[in-house]
Amino acid sequence: MSESYLPSHEWARIEAGQVVIGLSLFAAGEVGEVIHVGLPKVGAKVARGTACAEIESVKSVNDYYSPVDGEVVAVNTELADHPELVNQDPVGAGWFAKIKPAGADPLKGLLSAADYQAQIRK
Repeated sequence: MSESYLPSHEWARIEAGQVVIGLSLFAAGEVGEVIHVGLPKVGAKVARGTACAEIESVKSVNDYYSPVDGEVVAVNTELADHPELVNQDPVGAGWFAKIKPAGADPLKGLLSAADYQAQIRK
């Protein structure tokens, strides 16, 4: 699995023709203990760089920006009862949603994993 990233710490990866999205490991550590995740609704249209979810931690409430354009086809319902999955396994069990991409190359223009790592080391 190889993720691509928005500079604002959201990740995306293609699985079975859909784009799975979530919060980066770095950001999950920075926001603190996640206590609630407000996910988009199935059927909602999302656009790259626009808020589509909300992450509430013991420290703050933050918008989550979609890394791709498309339509939400599934959300991670486990996060309702187990928001801590975002902290424990942000690129695995802590995923947010699955998106039917609007374009043929939905990850084009996102940062590679190496470029993202270089950005957060600055």
